[in-house]
Amino acid sequence: MDKIDLEAENREIARHYRKLLRACKPNLQKGDKKLIRQAFDMAVEAHKDMRRKSGEPYIFHPIAVAQIVAEEIGLSSTSIVCALLHDVVEDTDITLDDIKLEFGTTVAKIIDGLTKISGVFDHKSSAQAENFRKMLLTLADDVRVILIKLADRLHNMRTMDSMPRHKQLKISSETVYLYAPLAHRLGLYPIKTELEDLSLKYRETGTYNLISRKLTDSKSARTRFINEFSKPIIKKLDAEGLNYKIFGRVKSINSIWNKMRNKGIPFEEVYDLFAVRIVIDSAIDQEKSDSWKAYSHVTDIYRPNPDRLRDWISTPKANGYESLHTTVMGPKGKWVEVQIRTARMDEIAEKGFAAHWKYKEKGDGDNALDEWISNIRELLSDPEANALDFMDNFTLNLFTDEIFIFTPKGELKKLPTTSTVLDFAYSIHTDIGGSCIGGKVNHKLVPISHTLKNGDQVEIITSGKQKPKEDWLSFVVTAKARSNIKSSLKEDKRRVADDGKELLERKMRSLKIPYNQTNIHKISNFLKLQNSQELFFLFGKGKLDSGNLKEYLEFKNSKVKPEVHKSGQGPDPDAEVEKFIREVKGKPDEMLIIGEGLSQLDYKMANCCNPIPGDDIFGFITVNEGIKIHRASCPNAVKLMSSFGYRIVKAKWTHQKEIAFLTGIKVTGIDDIGVINHITKVISSDFKVNMRSITFDSNDGVFEGSMMLFVQDTNHLEELLKRLKNVEGVISINRYDVN
Repeated sequence: MDKIDLEAENREIARHYRKLLRACKPNLQKGDKKLIRQAFDMAVEAHKDMRRKSGEPYIFHPIAVAQIVAEEIGLSSTSIVCALLHDVVEDTDITLDDIKLEFGTTVAKIIDGLTKISGVFDHKSSAQAENFRKMLLTLADDVRVILIKLADRLHNMRTMDSMPRHKQLKISSETVYLYAPLAHRLGLYPIKTELEDLSLKYRETGTYNLISRKLTDSKSARTRFINEFSKPIIKKLDAEGLNYKIFGRVKSINSIWNKMRNKGIPFEEVYDLFAVRIVIDSAIDQEKSDSWKAYSHVTDIYRPNPDRLRDWISTPKANGYESLHTTVMGPKGKWVEVQIRTARMDEIAEKGFAAHWKYKEKGDGDNALDEWISNIRELLSDPEANALDFMDNFTLNLFTDEIFIFTPKGELKKLPTTSTVLDFAYSIHTDIGGSCIGGKVNHKLVPISHTLKNGDQVEIITSGKQKPKEDWLSFVVTAKARSNIKSSLKEDKRRVADDGKELLERKMRSLKIPYNQTNIHKISNFLKLQNSQELFFLFGKGKLDSGNLKEYLEFKNSKVKPEVHKSGQGPDPDAEVEKFIREVKGKPDEMLIIGEGLSQLDYKMANCCNPIPGDDIFGFITVNEGIKIHRASCPNAVKLMSSFGYRIVKAKWTHQKEIAFLTGIKVTGIDDIGVINHITKVISSDFKVNMRSITFDSNDGVFEGSMMLFVQDTNHLEELLKRLKNVEGVISINRYDVN
């Protein structure tokens, strides 16, 4: 083992600390530097014997988190102190009481929110979900918990190269599922973008590297184009006497990949690889007029796309984002997005609510932050929602575009796109949502499931006889509506179950079955019900009656006896799942070998992504279907790894005999005589590939085809796709996930 140079490490720690102080300087008040030094000394002492996976001293991590908090988010000394100390309570002997004594109640409360929960969790939930919920409970009091947590996650993602592959997949999935949308909702766009890109880097390394390389290769051509595009704009803005900056911003790798995947196009056909941003130094009372002046000059020079104007200055987004966006036809027939905003708007766009507070203190902000935290409090108020349900509800509206809806009196409400009349009703008040029977949209009567459009004016119609129904959950999209409907349905179910319990007791006594907990469990097990509450509910609804109890008695008196645990219950499905997980996972470092060596375990390929040999894969332990093998890039991978990390099993392919695996490919091209015949000849004759199904559709001279093929592995598939691309008339060809 190499000898550690402690002196060199101490010099490096001191260098990092000085860099942190330089980043803090703009926001430091009297006494802040001393407080930060105090926290730094405590963190250094607490973590002195700890090292990261990379081998470097652990203290580098809290210093780096504090650096992000100060420099990239723009928070002040309290947050920097908390960032330096965010891991000491969890990982060292220092307690929350020690923190409180040294730094006060506020710092202790924030650190408590940042400290992970330890102990045993419900098997249906995950530690990550519980941690997230606890963090948000603290958010209701202090949003800095979330901001520091985002900085912590960002640094972990930046330094994940030394982690094992399965942990990279799990952490990057959690990141893109929870933390990137959260950064987006808080207006931290640079952090949101970097989290998404880093997540893609670890989940789909090949794709990330390909796009990154292509962006580097096209950088000089892009710079030349931006300069050519900007010249006439600069001339106009200078003549107007505006004080401004103009520059180009490249799209994130993740958003480029999403566009390529959603539209089925190569990198070269993504036309909006960058946006040109104009940032005007403008007084508060001149912001709107200066922004529209700049817009006017840009559209005098270049023709705008009328469908692509976005005015978030007149009506800012819920996270405080303000900007004018337009897409114009630039030189050489290329569409270019132009973003126009003031320096204040740009700071809020870059640093989100951290900047928003600064302007709010000056009287320039609005109550968007308070509104958002109020919504979180409402979600947290449901005492019965488990952590995974809560996470689903919370993430539901984090990452959606917004529409603006007007009340009959002209009040503006912001809702996610695809919101319905019922979502709007719940956004006004829970009681109005629960009693909603319809609405008038722009004075026209519509049902509660009607999808709203931007600018609609909506009046809600209610009835005292109406109450929430199960099918409402199939069309509402807001977290508030979903959680309130579920809560109401649970209450109804509880009332029915109470009635059913009394009814069951009477029927059991009439059949001379002793009414006790043991017999209730036995009857539930015989009827294959999850618990006694479900038994009571079904009796209350009239779906079970004396006939079912008589069947139970016949079964009980026969020679066949059900397997009963000591508790008097039948087999516990939760315990069975946990036992199966332990058997499958074995030692922590073991890996499933998919292929010849896995015959003793029940596994199958997941239909949602149909992995084939050569794909990056993982195993997921299901409740009833053994192990399912998914691709790392599966559309469901992010949710599975985020919510059920304990069921994920490392897996890799072994040498395969000639086995055929089902996969799908989509092809588009110019419809010409013989082109489809040529495609099928390459597949069947040249490559000897069997087809399960094939469909082609032609419209105005362009064809689209979908084929389900049996291939041996990714190499076999790539060779086939390469050959098909060379068929005359074929424009694009891609693999797709089949269900």
